[in-house]
Amino acid sequence: MKNLTYIFLLFAVTVNAQIEVIQYNAGWNSGNDVEWCEKLTDCEISYVDIAAKPKQQAKNKIEVVPTIIIFDDGEEIERFEADISFTIKATREEIQEIIDELVVNKF
Repeated sequence: MKNLTYIFLLFAVTVNAQIEVIQYNAGWNSGNDVEWCEKLTDCEISYVDIAAKPKQQAKNKIEVVPTIIIFDDGEEIERFEADISFTIKATREEIQEIIDELVVNKF
């Protein structure tokens, strides 16, 4: 039973490490940070300040902030961009649903 538990935990850690959510924003727009992004589960979460890391902004073609991108094995799966008011309309539940679907599809 211990071996089965260990294998499951190892698989769960591997699956989680492959799904990454990156929130791109800028210091001057910190009032519109997506606070709930940190509460997403079953994924690795990163924050990039595009003013501090312009190469990452260019690499992922970030044109508006905030932007949230979901990656699976380094491939962009979904992108959520702010509207004209610099706020994201997507909900935590909406993004978590995509993450959950990616996790289930790995089984």
